[in-house]
Amino acid sequence: MSSVIASTRFSVLDRSRIRTGHDGPQALRDSVRLAQEAEALGYHRFWVSEHHSVPGVAGSAPTVLAAAVAAATDTIRVGTGGVMLPNHQPLLVAEQFGVLESLFPGRIDMGLGRSVGFTDGIRKALGRDRTAAEDFAGQLTELLGWLDGTQRSHPQVHALPAEGLRIPPFLLATGEGAGIAAAAGLPLVVGDLRGREKLLSAVDRYRGEFRPSTWAAEPYVVVAGTIAVAGNREEARRILIPEAWSMAHSRTHGVFPPLAPADRIEARTMTEKERGLYEKGMRGHLYGTEDEVVTELESVIEETGADEVLVTTSTYDRVALLDSLRRLAHIARLTPHRAEPAVIR
Repeated sequence: MSSVIASTRFSVLDRSRIRTGHDGPQALRDSVRLAQEAEALGYHRFWVSEHHSVPGVAGSAPTVLAAAVAAATDTIRVGTGGVMLPNHQPLLVAEQFGVLESLFPGRIDMGLGRSVGFTDGIRKALGRDRTAAEDFAGQLTELLGWLDGTQRSHPQVHALPAEGLRIPPFLLATGEGAGIAAAAGLPLVVGDLRGREKLLSAVDRYRGEFRPSTWAAEPYVVVAGTIAVAGNREEARRILIPEAWSMAHSRTHGVFPPLAPADRIEARTMTEKERGLYEKGMRGHLYGTEDEVVTELESVIEETGADEVLVTTSTYDRVALLDSLRRLAHIARLTPHRAEPAVIR
């Protein structure tokens, strides 16, 4: 048993990836079911993401999906990884999380990101432009002010029922974002595991510049990345194939497609550019048998000093994904939750 791993929290981020032969509504229901399984296995948090106009992703309204996840579970923390703050008015974000925390007290996390829609069309539809993230620090300050009642830009306006509620904020960031998290005194969520040098640089900057706040007295680092565990290394590698191909396809065709089965992808004839991007997408993740992953995981945690690991694995085969999470829970010696999961229809 690894004492390094045993002292680290483990959580799950699910992007509600659409699979070939399945539709968006099914992907959302799959996310809720996966949250139930993660809770039963003893994972600490289950987060959902925000993407707009992406054919391969169903999760476009994370606070709505978080409500469904929280209603279907009873102990696991539920949150967003994350709400992209530049896409929204801070008041509305505060109100949404206030409703979530009021309905599910003590279980809601507010994970925030600084990205905007990735095409001009999406940004226009959202009423934003490329510069929307430039004042992210100001947007963040306003949002936190709505929660603790300190905002003064809009006198006599209150974010109800959020004002006065303790909703833990987390900042998803690399580079400059790590400095913003440090200045605001917020926990940092940083990834991914493939860019280890960049990851360590962000973590070092965050810890070096961290200022204690009412939200966090000391730095808290959540390291996010893909982890795949299976009975043998080849089975674990196959878990990575669908996401790697979707990324390669998006960078060569401009569209991020639904996840396809690994067999179908391996049978494809790829262009030289597709093959290069696909193989690049397969490298750098943590995958293998339980013994192999333990060694790599220990190294990551020791190098980063991570307080928590957020597993972001997506794949076509849901059985293999759940088996991977079970094996990782075994590695981490998570305490299973024994209650019967809620039924989702």
